[in-house]
Amino acid sequence: MTEQLDLSHNQPSHNRPRLTVGILTLNEEKRIASCIDSAKFADQILVIDSGSKDKTRDIAAALGAEVHDYPDWQGFAVQRNRVLQHAKGEYIFFLDADEEMPPEMQAEIEAVIASGKDEIWEVQWNQVAFGKPLTLMKSTGGIPRMFKTQSIREFSGVVHEKAEMHGGQQPVKRFKSRLFHYSRESIYGSLNKLAQYVQLGAAKRAQAGKTGGVLRGLASGFAIFLRLYVFRRGFLCGAEGFLFCFFIALECFFRYAALKYDVNDLKNLASRK
Repeated sequence: MTEQLDLSHNQPSHNRPRLTVGILTLNEEKRIASCIDSAKFADQILVIDSGSKDKTRDIAAALGAEVHDYPDWQGFAVQRNRVLQHAKGEYIFFLDADEEMPPEMQAEIEAVIASGKDEIWEVQWNQVAFGKPLTLMKSTGGIPRMFKTQSIREFSGVVHEKAEMHGGQQPVKRFKSRLFHYSRESIYGSLNKLAQYVQLGAAKRAQAGKTGGVLRGLASGFAIFLRLYVFRRGFLCGAEGFLFCFFIALECFFRYAALKYDVNDLKNLASRK
């Protein structure tokens, strides 16, 4: 069971362990500055770029981040493993380029570091979609993001990657404050993300031996739309809430359609892992 993080043990220390914040990027010039600024309290900010064609790397370097370019895309897990190769901190927090840490999270992270404990810490999201914070929608997330660096053996998986830990699974806690997640800023950007995540998600399922099709996709898409729009209260967030839930449902639908109709492309993608 996931526990809420207790801040009562946050005692200042002059010899505290160091914190590395790792960020994966690809053409993120619009958001990378805000992302890095929100993590500026870290001892090291690592940007692992996947061959951006815009000014992502220049902006990140100008803000003091340590930037490494790896354009040979092999999946999210490989890029996170490259973060580990360059990390100097005893603790590591993985922050996505479309996320921002609120000020309250800094205090929680510093409490973790002061504790010295070897545990896993999850985050939840406050979604910001099409310019509107979806504050009335129940949080999504519960994603492991902070670890003791040496406790991670490696990451595995093309998308929705998982940290494989030395010595088995550590206890899991959850931050009280939530990351701001700017995942859907425009229709065009959402369509691009849809195509990327459909392909990667379908490749992962193909490797696991799963099958797809239109009916399977319709069932998956309808189920996720119902869960997000009704049970997670997306309907309270107006048109932006509808679009947010609809795009995720579309991703689920096309993922299973691709499993049936894009078999050869998925095999080629899986072979490059």
